[in-house]
Amino acid sequence: MVRLGTRGSALARRQTELVRDALETAIPDVTFVTEVIETQGDRVQDRPISQIGDKGAFVRALEARLLDGTVDLAVHSLKDVPSDVSVPGLALGAYSAREDPRDVLISASGAALADLPTGATVGTGSPRRRAQLLAVRPDLVALDIRGNVDTRLRKLRAGMYDAIILAAAGLIRLCIEDQITQYLPLDSWLPDAGQGIMAVQGRVGDEAMELVREIDCRDSRLAAEAERAVARALNADCHSPIGALARIAEDRLTLDAVAARDDLHHLTGERGEGPACDASAIGLEVGARLAASLGRIDGYTGP
Repeated sequence: MVRLGTRGSALARRQTELVRDALETAIPDVTFVTEVIETQGDRVQDRPISQIGDKGAFVRALEARLLDGTVDLAVHSLKDVPSDVSVPGLALGAYSAREDPRDVLISASGAALADLPTGATVGTGSPRRRAQLLAVRPDLVALDIRGNVDTRLRKLRAGMYDAIILAAAGLIRLCIEDQITQYLPLDSWLPDAGQGIMAVQGRVGDEAMELVREIDCRDSRLAAEAERAVARALNADCHSPIGALARIAEDRLTLDAVAARDDLHHLTGERGEGPACDASAIGLEVGARLAASLGRIDGYTGP
């Protein structure tokens, strides 16, 4: 029996269900069960993530249960897994096929982003989304929002915001994409590194890690390596306004990335491309150019 650890939100449980289904299809002679684990990010709902730590607030409790043997594998939204910290003894063993990576707008009135009135309030806790919102609609007001997908939708319906921004992937996996007002276009609005990809983490050398490789998606893995390398090159953390998206065609990788200064101004973009097998190097090179453009090269050591 292999135990899969997950957060308790509806989306986390649904994502774990998808991973479990894939594993049961690929390895029908093994039994997989799910264990729900509460994380700090789930417990603390009244403060922005930046005030309680970093994105790792959503994964550390799962990693602790991996290390103490409570679970054998943990399922994460890859965008929640810090790119600059590795836990000794643990590794990411599989990456899912990518769901739609775009951000989406859900507005109370049904208005698209361009049609929201001046001064309209938009709920997002993401510095990246705030920086891109400021770049395209500086007249709008970005307000912090916390909670799972259902909580954020309730807050919108309660009139606390005129609109909110979420990841398309979560809404699609929950089968509530009919709530979406507008898919934000990738040519002007890039997602978080790894957005739309689920990652399965386990103990290095464990038998479960060998099993999970059966469901690993090579293109997702390479795209994730490129996107997360951008964040590493910029010494980024959860407070950093950075977006990245890698696409692979005919074994060549094209990477687009944006970053802004910490004050969310001076949003700038870069593109890199090359053989998909050079994903990490492409990401580091693009990140270096972004760092130079922003004047944030302290600590950068190069590819």
